[in-house]
Amino acid sequence: MALTKKGEFCYGTTSGDTQAELRSYSVANRHEAVRFASSKCNCGCRTFALQTDEEAGVAIRTCTDCGQKHLMGDSADYVEEAAPEAHECVCENEVFELMSGVSVYEGTHDVRWYYIACHCVECNLVGVFADWKCEAGDAAAFLAKV
Repeated sequence: MALTKKGEFCYGTTSGDTQAELRSYSVANRHEAVRFASSKCNCGCRTFALQTDEEAGVAIRTCTDCGQKHLMGDSADYVEEAAPEAHECVCENEVFELMSGVSVYEGTHDVRWYYIACHCVECNLVGVFADWKCEAGDAAAFLAKV
């Protein structure tokens, strides 16, 4: 399915749809995401509850199968001063597939901006639910921890 717009929201069914929405959002934000990674729990599950604190630069995903909490990216460095809040879809569902994207500083592989896009497993809404300036160093190492 290609992305479809209904009112102010976009809907899709594939990780490609989620990535396309993330890229579009990042271009509008003037920090285009160029590297992407989907979240996957150690148990193999790909659906999560998401909590973030954009001011502190913290994201926590909780696996819907095993309940494991995982600090995403470099969140472990900032979690002590964070007050993460849960995300909920417009349909009131709180279970998502997650796609992370980063922009990098020109001529480097260093993270400049971090985006977290969600795909609602209930209604298929896709959108960027959190983003912030992030200077986490190497993009590949950062995305390996999402």
